[in-house]
Amino acid sequence: MVGMEQVDIAILIVRLWLGIVMIAHGINHARTLEGTAKWFASKGFKSAPMNARLSAASEILVGLALITGLLTTAAVVGVVATMFVAFWSIHRFAGFFNFHRPDEGYEYVATLAVVSAAVAVIGPGEYSLDSLLGIAHDLDGWVGAAAAVGAGLVVGAGQIATFWRKPLHGGPE
Repeated sequence: MVGMEQVDIAILIVRLWLGIVMIAHGINHARTLEGTAKWFASKGFKSAPMNARLSAASEILVGLALITGLLTTAAVVGVVATMFVAFWSIHRFAGFFNFHRPDEGYEYVATLAVVSAAVAVIGPGEYSLDSLLGIAHDLDGWVGAAAAVGAGLVVGAGQIATFWRKPLHGGPE
């Protein structure tokens, strides 16, 4: 039988890995900010330099929040929103599998979003700042999942509606 300590360790491992992945993406966007902005523009994003900066900053902040377990449900909202934007603007055009080029399929972004939603259901675990602050169970279970996925989709859809237009040439078909 699996005990709560094993669940807490497992969720810590998942949070750490998701956080590392998000930070790595954010750092990659930040270190090549001009190139990231050009890439965003080529994919149909208006205000591409601003979106590149916001993307880098939000991915790093969301990653740090996941690693520390601070405001975990809000961090999951950030992951779901980011992955929805990536799915809708780029990856859905290439199908499911990640190995389709030049734009990979959506299996990767969907996996990050689904695993993040699972974190919202389970909660941040005992080894988190949320637990230390006594808020670890305020938004877990179905409430956490609904809040994280619902808000994530709304935020992502808002970004798409505000900043993205399918490019006529050179973008996803």
